[in-house]
Amino acid sequence: MGYLEEIMEDNEAVRERYELGMDRIEELLETFLDGWQEEKQDAVYCGYFLIVAGFLKNIKEVYKLVNSGEIKSLSMEELEKWNKTLYAYMTGDGIEGVSYEYSYLNPDYAASILGKKDGKLLCFLFTELQGLIHYAFAQRLFDITIGMELFLEIYGYYREDEETAYKQAKEALYYYASDYCDIRMDYRVREMVDPKLSFATEIIMNSDLTDLRYLYRFGSYISKNEIQIAEYLNGLEEEAVIKLARTFTEGYRVGFINNKIDLSKKSVVNIRYNIGFERIIREAVKQFEAMGLKPAIYYEAVSSIHKKRNLKIGYCATSANRQYEYDHRFDNGLYFDKGFVERKLATYRQGFEHYKELASQYAGPAVLEIFGEHPFLAEDKENAITLSEKQQKLTVYYEREASLILNEYVKMEETSFTIMACPIPEIGADFQEIFDETVKVNTLDIDLYRSIQQKLIDCLDKGEYVHVKGRDNNLTDIKIMLHELENPEKETNFENCLADVNIPVGEVFTSPKLTGTEGVLHVNRVYLNDLDYKGLYLVFRDGMIVEYNCSNFPEKKKNLKFLEENLLCQHKSLPIGEFAIGTNTTAYAMGHRFQIFHLLPILIAEKTGPHFAVGDTCYKMSEDHKVYNPDGKEIVARENECSSQRKTDIEKAYFNCHTDITIPYDELGEIAVYTKAGDKMVIIENGRFVLEGTDELNKPLDGLR
Repeated sequence: MGYLEEIMEDNEAVRERYELGMDRIEELLETFLDGWQEEKQDAVYCGYFLIVAGFLKNIKEVYKLVNSGEIKSLSMEELEKWNKTLYAYMTGDGIEGVSYEYSYLNPDYAASILGKKDGKLLCFLFTELQGLIHYAFAQRLFDITIGMELFLEIYGYYREDEETAYKQAKEALYYYASDYCDIRMDYRVREMVDPKLSFATEIIMNSDLTDLRYLYRFGSYISKNEIQIAEYLNGLEEEAVIKLARTFTEGYRVGFINNKIDLSKKSVVNIRYNIGFERIIREAVKQFEAMGLKPAIYYEAVSSIHKKRNLKIGYCATSANRQYEYDHRFDNGLYFDKGFVERKLATYRQGFEHYKELASQYAGPAVLEIFGEHPFLAEDKENAITLSEKQQKLTVYYEREASLILNEYVKMEETSFTIMACPIPEIGADFQEIFDETVKVNTLDIDLYRSIQQKLIDCLDKGEYVHVKGRDNNLTDIKIMLHELENPEKETNFENCLADVNIPVGEVFTSPKLTGTEGVLHVNRVYLNDLDYKGLYLVFRDGMIVEYNCSNFPEKKKNLKFLEENLLCQHKSLPIGEFAIGTNTTAYAMGHRFQIFHLLPILIAEKTGPHFAVGDTCYKMSEDHKVYNPDGKEIVARENECSSQRKTDIEKAYFNCHTDITIPYDELGEIAVYTKAGDKMVIIENGRFVLEGTDELNKPLDGLR
């Protein structure tokens, strides 16, 4: 049974509602708005509803093209035109005279035309309806129908009485989010664990990938990145594609072996990637199937009900407009209250209960990341929806409770993952060279690194604490306390991280002891979760952040708000969940040679110097599962003073975030290990490895002098 057969019953159940609603949209465009304008010459809302109704008419036309199969016969030029038209109000490209600056998707513009209160609400509505683009291509008629009905209901309120419309419309939005939560959360859970929802898989496996028209069938915004990466991969030899996919899938398989988890008990792998990489993903699907795993490939969240800030979790395309995504990262603030949170948690649990057999078969995610997008410095919009302090606390509560529900049905200690990154053409004229160099970085000699990193670990395990100090204009000066080993012959604090779950090779990491960990962490510039941070400055006391700032905005208040929302993730403070020393000097040399260090993803950047993760440890909810290094020693530093409370006070144990912050070698003065006896052992000095047995790591750096 194919994807369309799986959703046919749901579609037929709402088809009559869909057709009636679309008829009303057509009628509205032809008569209602003209009448409204004649009745009220100053009707400021008329233009808004005309534009949104026109957008919905386009959704109807696209759904018709997809449902009939006619879309497969359209030319590349026709598909590109449709793509630009659908995303025009987001990108400012595709409809003459349209730009994001003057779009009702822009919170500040909407407020300037519709008023602050109504502008926020109606801007939210138009943003929520943007998700219908994906639903039209995926033929999810239920989601199209409830979005369209919401629009018609709110239109009716404003047409009837503009003075009372806001209150009624806000209630409608709340019940839209709450009433359909059971169906939508159930479907979202199913997308995660059920390979039968194979919309994307069928495109990947059944399309002629040399005919790039297939890219438009996903329904995402298709830029030059997607087209050019697909063209580039089509030009590779089959052997090269197989090797790339093998690096990806073997990392996944070996992760299970190294963590002593039985992969044979699992049957579902979740694949997340960027559109354009289908040739690699098709081969990866075949290799996963040889391991007994079928792919569950779901799209990034497009509804405020499912979104997590501006993060993209699932398969996706490069951003149509990152400012748009940033502007709407807290849109759920319009309806997010205790009642909704409890409703969402209850329906999340119901979804897992419904699919608990499939959930038990879930092996974990395999993620192919991208890098090379131009740095994005967010603009803080005055009229963007934000979360109140009460809603921020509710967000923390929801994420903690949802995490516990997930772990109840998907035992995290029985899953693994892998992450690998590749560049995209936007990185610049050296794209092909950078791609080849990235392949080299991703396939370095694991045996060589295993040996060198073991020398680092042997040194670190003798220490009571590690001192990291920056140089020149880097103000870092921090002491990291290590756990005391009861049996050094059989125990270690640091994991020897090779190219399995975390590709490429190149780090040793630990969960620091919080008590006594103190000092300053400073980086001049770092790119985290698609956001550019300038002059990031964090002060720690007993392992917890006690002071923070950055220089993204002229006003300190805006900088603090930016960090609270995006780095601290609504928490008042976060612990150091991880301390690591990156050893992949080849990756650093690549960043330096091509001047792309600021564009490297965390996955690679964290291997190019020491890094500190704020948030949970790497062993969240798996602390009791014993893990071992290749030398047979048990890694005992799996928890800290926060996560050790998981069995007595879960609210204080986890933070549901983990963000790596790297100090590049050229900003590094010294990393030294101090023993209880006061002896000092230097690992890195002025950006170079000086510990005996690690000189091999300096070779890629030699040519940079």
